[in-house]
Amino acid sequence: MNNRSIEQVVSPAQPHFVGDGFLVHNYIPSRSGMDMQRMDPFIMLDYNAPVEFPPSEEPRGVGVHPHRGFETVTIAYKGKVAHHDSSGGGGIIEEGDVQWMTAASGVLHKEYHEEEWSKKGGLFQMVQLWVNLPAKYKMNPPKYQAIKNQQMGVFQLPGNQGSVEVIAGKYSGVEGPAQTFSPIHMMNAQFESRGKADFSFPAHYTTCALVIEGEVSINDRVFSTNHFVLFSTDGEDFAVKATKPSKVLILSGEPLNEPIAAQGPFVMNTRQELWQAFTDFEDGKFGFLEE
Repeated sequence: MNNRSIEQVVSPAQPHFVGDGFLVHNYIPSRSGMDMQRMDPFIMLDYNAPVEFPPSEEPRGVGVHPHRGFETVTIAYKGKVAHHDSSGGGGIIEEGDVQWMTAASGVLHKEYHEEEWSKKGGLFQMVQLWVNLPAKYKMNPPKYQAIKNQQMGVFQLPGNQGSVEVIAGKYSGVEGPAQTFSPIHMMNAQFESRGKADFSFPAHYTTCALVIEGEVSINDRVFSTNHFVLFSTDGEDFAVKATKPSKVLILSGEPLNEPIAAQGPFVMNTRQELWQAFTDFEDGKFGFLEE
């Protein structure tokens, strides 16, 4: 095996609210130097660790806001989110589902706790990830992929050790349903106690793991819930071993190696393109979406 070493471990920072419906730990970009360029093509990762929301007649969430130049990926672990965007995409993201929104040339969207779920309240747990788009696709028309849990590829680990649920890319010949604009592997590894899975991705890919539940060992180091592990680019292979029932989000993607110009909700390649994005938004070119 050509083993990967661990470059950095990020413990969870103090969570903060995005809107009034998402209480998140931010890992990308992080206070510890993991900027967009280092984490390319993964340019933002917020994790809403499990939190109990009380019942509310008025759904909590984030109101209408624009995006251009990248994709937003929402992974629902607990709770339900309603999404709507100005290109006509939308729906309910239920537990186990993934929403993959390609903002590309520009959309307005809003995300709220699903109305009926909000009235009852309950445990809420989500990841939102931003995936950068190659320059040649940044001004493509927007699109929307609603990926149901039952659509995902599943590889059963031998000996009832658990499973690997593939959202995008491939694991041991099992493919995920998400369509991507650059090579991306995204999967949830679910382990029984003492379960183990081997992973291998090209050495130059940006590769990382977030411990969603439980406790795992990687390279003889133990990582507990909410810890984020960034791998070096010095090898291809690593193993994840669970010390108790656990779930780990695994990400690996080929860097785009293009200039990144980012401000607020826009991620482009140049300052001029950023200026144009703000101008187009102010001129109403992202369409209309009711609050």
